Amino acid sequence: MSLVRVAAVVVRRSAAAVLVLAVLSVLIFAVTEVLPGDAVGAVAGTDATMSDREQLRREFGLDAHPVRRYVEWAGAAVQGDLGTGYVGRREVTEVLAERLPNSLLLTTLAMAMAVPLAVVIGLLAGMRAGRRTDRLVSTAALVAVGIPEFLVAALLVAVFAAGLGLLPEVSLVPLGGRPWDEPRILVLPVAALSVAALAAAARLLRASVAEIAAAPYVEAARLRGVTGLQLAVRHVLPNAVAPAVQVTVVMFAGLIGGAVVVETLFNYPGIGYELQQAVANRDVPMVQGLALATCATALVILLLGDLVQLALSPTLRGRS
Repeated sequence: MSLVRVAAVVVRRSAAAVLVLAVLSVLIFAVTEVLPGDAVGAVAGTDATMSDREQLRREFGLDAHPVRRYVEWAGAAVQGDLGTGYVGRREVTEVLAERLPNSLLLTTLAMAMAVPLAVVIGLLAGMRAGRRTDRLVSTAALVAVGIPEFLVAALLVAVFAAGLGLLPEVSLVPLGGRPWDEPRILVLPVAALSVAALAAAARLLRASVAEIAAAPYVEAARLRGVTGLQLAVRHVLPNAVAPAVQVTVVMFAGLIGGAVVVETLFNYPGIGYELQQAVANRDVPMVQGLALATCATALVILLLGDLVQLALSPTLRGRS
């Protein structure tokens, strides 16, 4: 595919991503508008009078019409200003700069652990579709996908922290430090996220491998005497990986903002933990800013995934 066609694909997909982000911004604002209560109650305290609360509502701009507030919020977001949280008066961009790298680290490590294992397991099961190995792997993956993340995290803590005492129960980051300063605090959160990702990716890759393995050109390779690892790696895997890439990228993007349960359970200082705290405090600007930034990050990752899939799939390159 020429550079001109690559540029055209990037421009077309980027325009679609901007449109999707605009729609998501409306949804985020609308959802936070209908949430019961607001931060005035949390900030003012139980002793505040009605007059004090009304004064705070005016200071926060909550007395303006929702449409006007959305236009002002979206306009500021376009310029890079995501607002200031009600609780603690923290800039949303500062919170993002502090928390987003932590979430990206956690998600990247989880996917780095899950994807290679998923390739091996998916290839093993897909090349033996319908046999005992396939049934065993498929059943185990189905069970793993169905186990909630909080239960996986609780089991890991019970065994490796409370039971064996090998790892910390919570991911406490040293004051002024980063999670990578203490690699031990990353092990259990990464493992908890990896289980579901591994199982889902293995199932997807297994299905893709089984489909490719039944293709005529693979059968022709078998007839030429190509079997075993050579058949799997040279003739099946290259064509089976491309369809699974997009789904894997979607999982990666979803984990960034979706690891709320794991980050909260381990007290891990990521976007998911911060978002949970903001929702609990009815800190609307923080919720809106973090949610919008998370959606934008996910869309960028999905765009990169599209490009990788195009590079790997001859069929899609032809369509584009």
